[in-house]
Amino acid sequence: MEFINTILEFLIHFIQHIISTMGFWGISLLMAIESCNIPLPSEAILPFAGIMVNKGLINFHVAAIAGAFGCVLGSIPSYYLGFFGGRKFVEKYGKYFLISHKDLDEADKWVQKYGDWAFFLCRMLPVVRTFISLPAGILRAKKRVFFTLTFLGSLIWSYVLVYVGVKMGENMDAFKHLWHKFDIAIVSICAVLGVLYIYKHVKHLKES
Repeated sequence: MEFINTILEFLIHFIQHIISTMGFWGISLLMAIESCNIPLPSEAILPFAGIMVNKGLINFHVAAIAGAFGCVLGSIPSYYLGFFGGRKFVEKYGKYFLISHKDLDEADKWVQKYGDWAFFLCRMLPVVRTFISLPAGILRAKKRVFFTLTFLGSLIWSYVLVYVGVKMGENMDAFKHLWHKFDIAIVSICAVLGVLYIYKHVKHLKES
């Protein structure tokens, strides 16, 4: 567990360094990585962007839009991988992305129930938002509709998490002496999300 915490602490500091150095471009870059089927948690990216907004280093709306833009950017290669590779490709190689047959079946059910709006809703859900672009490509979702709904859903998600970061920044002095504990809490949350993500998908792979 200590090894995992060390890795996650490095990840958090990496996120902070990228955003501090690159500003809104850094936000877009990190969010693009998250949308490429890589579980880099936006729950850690966007709140730090909000803290920078509170410090006056980034505009609130620019930070949120940068997050949504990054999601769209990162969704492009993932979408086309599913689009050209198809279901057979993902069924054969999906395990390398921690995506199982059951995940694809669940994606089918979402689309059957909500249509294209499933992609909008999924962009506001933890974990599933990371890999939804791949099933979208497999299901041959209309590009213009998919990327528009991806942007809108991600924009709402970004605004919420950036706002959380702004509020954190406003109350920084009140719990400054507890900051280290808070930092550990972030790492712990990321660890739990990461473990749940891996457990859920490895379990699905075994059931496939």
